Amino acid sequence: MPTDDFFRARLDQMIDLRHPLAVLAQRLPWAQIEAALAPAFAHRPRPGKVLADCDLFGTSLELGGAAPSAAGRPRLPIRLMVALLYLKHAFNLSDEELVERWSENVIWQYFSGQD
Repeated sequence: MPTDDFFRARLDQMIDLRHPLAVLAQRLPWAQIEAALAPAFAHRPRPGKVLADCDLFGTSLELGGAAPSAAGRPRLPIRLMVALLYLKHAFNLSDEELVERWSENVIWQYFSGQD
């Protein structure tokens, strides 16, 4: 399998594909899992609420929580989030421990769909 960059190897070339997590990564129906969870994570229009605000100049009306903000960080892939939740539960880790171990473990990165 060719690499995209001469100096960087792909994860599937660096790990033992017989490892239980690598086998599980290949056998799980990721497309079906993502399709089932996508509606729960889809952007939804929020109508917002009219809030009465009282200050020195009297009562005024504001529209609060009207729409999702375009600012901020883009979403992470659903497969990555599902894989992180699975690993956190399977190995009984805190959020901090999970992030630390995921960044050091190439098999976990392969399981979560990274190249």
